[in-house]
Amino acid sequence: MQSYSFMLPMSVRDYECDMQGIVNNSVYQNYLEHVRHEYLKSVGIDFKAYALQGINLVVVRAELDYKFPLESGDRFIVCLNVVKESRLKFAFYQDIFREKDKKLILKAKITGTALNQKGRPEIPEQLDAFLETGKGSSVDQ
Repeated sequence: MQSYSFMLPMSVRDYECDMQGIVNNSVYQNYLEHVRHEYLKSVGIDFKAYALQGINLVVVRAELDYKFPLESGDRFIVCLNVVKESRLKFAFYQDIFREKDKKLILKAKITGTALNQKGRPEIPEQLDAFLETGKGSSVDQ
């Protein structure tokens, strides 16, 4: 495992599995989103407060590479780095590893932006300042 800005352990719940007994592919996006929200809170960026101001942080692209399935009861770790990719876009690089053996389960790149009250892309000042400091990017992606 490489160096990450944020890591969060989680567990697979029975109802997240499909008929094959593995985590349904769509559930991984829930895991990734939960960890992005927790990360933003941990660095003082309040996703809900932005929404109440009419500023929406949105996903514009999701790239997921499934490497190996998780099963019911598996404990896993979702790891994250964030990088400012352009004036109006940032990307979360997220990896999921099974906890017991550090086996890579999934690699994802989630590209986002922020939409202002008029629905136009505009990164909020606090988020932009955070991204500019480079704190979000600890390794080359």
